[in-house]
Amino acid sequence: MKRIGVDVGGTFTDLVLWDDDGTAVVHKTPSTNHDPSIGTMDGIAVLAERAGIDPAEIAMFFHGTTVATNIVLEHNGCDVGMITTEGFRDLLHIARKKRPLNYSNYQDLPWQKWQLVPRRNRRVVAERIDAAGNVLVPLDEDAVRAQVRLLRERGVDAIAVAFLHSYRNPAHEIQVKEIIGQEYPEVFVSLSSEVAPQYREYERFSTAALNAFIGPKTSGYIENLAAKAAAAQVGDDVHLMTSAGGLITSRSASETPVSLLTSGVVAGLLGGCAIGKASGFPSVITLDVGGTSADIGVAPDGALRMKHLLDTRIGDYHAMVPMAEVDTIGAGGGSIAVVDEGGMFRVGPRSAGAVPGPACYARGGVEPTSTDAMVTMGWLREDSFLSGTMEVRPELARTAIQTNIADKLGTSLDAAAMGIFKILAHSMTEAISLHSVRKGYDPREFSLIAEGGAGPLFAWQIADQLGIPRVIVPGHPGITSAVGLLTTDIRYEVPTTVWTSSADPDMPLLTEQMARLSREAVGRLEADGVAAQNITLERSVDCRYVGQGYELRVPAPDGAIDDVWVKTVADEFHRVHGRTYSQRFDDKPVQLVNIRVTGVGAVPHVRIAEIEKGTADASAAIKTTTQALFWRDDTAEPEWADTPVYDRALLLAGNTFVGPAIVEQFDSTTIIGMGQHATVDAVGHIIIERKSA
Repeated sequence: MKRIGVDVGGTFTDLVLWDDDGTAVVHKTPSTNHDPSIGTMDGIAVLAERAGIDPAEIAMFFHGTTVATNIVLEHNGCDVGMITTEGFRDLLHIARKKRPLNYSNYQDLPWQKWQLVPRRNRRVVAERIDAAGNVLVPLDEDAVRAQVRLLRERGVDAIAVAFLHSYRNPAHEIQVKEIIGQEYPEVFVSLSSEVAPQYREYERFSTAALNAFIGPKTSGYIENLAAKAAAAQVGDDVHLMTSAGGLITSRSASETPVSLLTSGVVAGLLGGCAIGKASGFPSVITLDVGGTSADIGVAPDGALRMKHLLDTRIGDYHAMVPMAEVDTIGAGGGSIAVVDEGGMFRVGPRSAGAVPGPACYARGGVEPTSTDAMVTMGWLREDSFLSGTMEVRPELARTAIQTNIADKLGTSLDAAAMGIFKILAHSMTEAISLHSVRKGYDPREFSLIAEGGAGPLFAWQIADQLGIPRVIVPGHPGITSAVGLLTTDIRYEVPTTVWTSSADPDMPLLTEQMARLSREAVGRLEADGVAAQNITLERSVDCRYVGQGYELRVPAPDGAIDDVWVKTVADEFHRVHGRTYSQRFDDKPVQLVNIRVTGVGAVPHVRIAEIEKGTADASAAIKTTTQALFWRDDTAEPEWADTPVYDRALLLAGNTFVGPAIVEQFDSTTIIGMGQHATVDAVGHIIIERKSA
């Protein structure tokens, strides 16, 4: 079976074609941001030609996209109207009363400055349901019709419907949807009870509004791509990566595009998990470094961690949808180095981007970047950029660093270039520490997966700083996110709020709701054509101690819900709470807040094939020797060293070599530092370890 993974980024679209025999063909093409489907389909045509196949031979099409994310970040969504409960018109404006600057009276609040729904389009109607799901005030259907007609006259593109406590009883929201279908059938509709059926009204309202804000454009893109893929007979459908690390069909993605907000980022973490498992090291930290940002994920035993629903946001907006624990910092190959007015030497988060780009690109950029630093240090050679197809000018990099950094600090060009690299590497090191050590995980028990075009340039230094025992550089670091798309299953998570305690659990409620969620999860998978034998269900519970305001998600066992089931969940919560916060209170009752059922539809996964075996001698892969700047540790003086440059395509399984060394390939360059040893494993991954000199 042939399957294709396509990850569309802001600058490049990455594609990988994988066959069941383990062979892979990769391609990278510029993204067509005005219509990403053009670059996607053109890239598929080129990739199929390169592989010598007809596009119709591709059985499955997996896709990661930044379309939804970019709409939010660029504030260019559609015109949205909202229908809500009387008295709650300004909930989106008030939010949680949190402020970016606590003591400033003069600050822009992003959710107020760039409103998802303008106040004049937030319309209220009489209705009220209590927290138990009982109807206190019936829905005023005449008022609903009047408000829908008003919004139609104003030409809104989407309508969000968010009522108080609709997570417990969605009847009124469903009635409104039926009325909208009669009065304004062409409008996009987003119900809070469908996109976020959980308590916490502000986050639920925000999620419904966000789904409406991105809905028409995102669903239009998905439907357009699906139509083009069908016309080219590529796959049976387009399966899209969700923020939770699962796949959904184009139909489901069009209905709830808010689930796609961190699509491509999560694919990179999944790709790293697959790479670590293939090399025999399942616990991984992923470092995906591009031109502007670095994405960092931590997966103990190769399992994704999920963010708390108060932390799941995109830009400045809350999106109460499942998101895997991946975070992004402003650090990449285009990060700009400056000496500010106070004499502080800083690097990033501002980036030169693709245009004008680093100074060495000769596209008009004059500010020094981390790429310019690595060109100056001899790590990135003139003929190494995209295998020599992209021209660079090292003298422009040296001039930018000398003028803007070295002269201002009164230091040498070498020291300035090394300082740029080390400052940026330190930012990534701190970010990894924040998401591992401070959350109860020891990085010394993990492997660092170097991803993206720039990840393999930084990984060796970061691993050294954190004591991470090994760096794993995959065969194609630059397309790891595309590979990640081919390593997961179709997944639908269905949650609900239950509010019960381990001290006095409401067994009938838990049993009834768990059964309902299970039926809904199975129904969604069956609607996607997943066979019954390929369906499994996973349970989880959001728990907290009574009196806390923040839950932790814990896995829940299968089987009947009884006292043993509740005790198992509570014991697991005590354990997770102790690991996360270094405190546990086994004598305290546990509150079960939300229960979740995740329906999993198994999809055949890719297999990373073994490569040709060789001997320990890697000298046949050396294509030249260059002078490059290295250091043994942070206390040692840097020195220019004769450094072998290896051709990645010529390395064989079993080859070993010692740093300093440079490994070049089309989509990335790998650095092995002084005192580090590199080994090519059976599947072609480079394993970099610190050994005694």
